[in-house]
Amino acid sequence: MIAAVILAAGHSSRMGRSKALLPHRDGGTSLVRHAITQAKSAGLKTVIVVGREGDAELEREVAVAGGTFIANVEPDRGQLSSLLAALDALGSDELIVDGVLVLPVDVPLVSGGVLRAVVLAAEGTAAPIVRAAHHGVHGHPVVFKREIFDELRAADPALGAKAVVRADPARVVDVEVNDPAVLADVDTPADYERLFGRPLPETDLPR
Repeated sequence: MIAAVILAAGHSSRMGRSKALLPHRDGGTSLVRHAITQAKSAGLKTVIVVGREGDAELEREVAVAGGTFIANVEPDRGQLSSLLAALDALGSDELIVDGVLVLPVDVPLVSGGVLRAVVLAAEGTAAPIVRAAHHGVHGHPVVFKREIFDELRAADPALGAKAVVRADPARVVDVEVNDPAVLADVDTPADYERLFGRPLPETDLPR
């Protein structure tokens, strides 16, 4: 079993407000709800969303979408701290999880089909790290298998999971997909307008 881990504990300082709760392309769903829906459509039954402690609005949105909210009590330590919070939350389930598929919430256009392609590739290789790529450029999502969970836990938080990925290129498999969405993130209002074809709305979706 591979569990999905959606990272949504960032400050969103360049956006000016929570990226996870921004309206998605159709205007009727949020970025985080879209990510949860796509993960479930890819066959991932366990979908964890890691957010900042006390973010009640995000927690409600995750619950409505059928995900599991986990609070990162040290989000300022970087994305790796959110991934480790998710691993800790798996608890005894970690023993039956083959790996985790990691997707930042600010990579908002990745489809369930792409997620499924990466999962199938991970299931078909002995490599412990599998990631999506487009035209030879790697992006998200990334699958980390159980055998390197302890290595992730021991990694330097300042360097994050990248240090684990770069430690041995021979154990990384890139899955080429015909979708530039795996490279497209949204950090600023200009990014939002470029990706979604409309200006950033003044308010989030009504709750």
